[in-house]
Amino acid sequence: MRKSKIERKTKETAIKIELNVDGKGKSKIDTGIKFLNHMLELFAKHGLFDLSVKAKGDLEIDQHHTVEDIGIAIGQAFDKALAKRKGIARAGYFVMPMDESLAIVAIDIGGRPFLKFDAEFKDKIVGDLKTELIEEFFQAFANNLKVNLHVRLPYGKTTHHRTEAIFKGFARALSMACSTEKRAKGQIPSTKGKI
Repeated sequence: MRKSKIERKTKETAIKIELNVDGKGKSKIDTGIKFLNHMLELFAKHGLFDLSVKAKGDLEIDQHHTVEDIGIAIGQAFDKALAKRKGIARAGYFVMPMDESLAIVAIDIGGRPFLKFDAEFKDKIVGDLKTELIEEFFQAFANNLKVNLHVRLPYGKTTHHRTEAIFKGFARALSMACSTEKRAKGQIPSTKGKI
């Protein structure tokens, strides 16, 4: 089973992550930010990842440290669970509609951290989450799993639906990239022989 546990402590945050990549979509999320909880719950559900996140951060100052550090820790959890990347599909993509909104997400778990985030939000806050931090979450994740991640939101009206489409599309694209290929069992999906 591809599982991992991560504990990350700084002067700004304390985060515990438990992950089962080959899960059933179960989640237990407590970040101190209700809308982020909601997004991570649906991320787990749509990716079929079992995910537990317990985070305490300096929210009295700002959400930035907490959101970014959760992205770091979840990226590290996937990095640890996938280990040498043997037998994985490596790349995945998904086009996710959410009512009037559409998100396009593509990912390559190829050891090259990069984020292209082409999404705008008309509202500064969605629920209780600052929308400017959504990109920060994905940047932190991409850096720590060392993935090439492209997120595009060509249209949509409500900020809630726009954000939800992104997280659902991200979950399904990542699930595809993490899936195992029977024909490539035990092989590292790179001509270099290493990721």
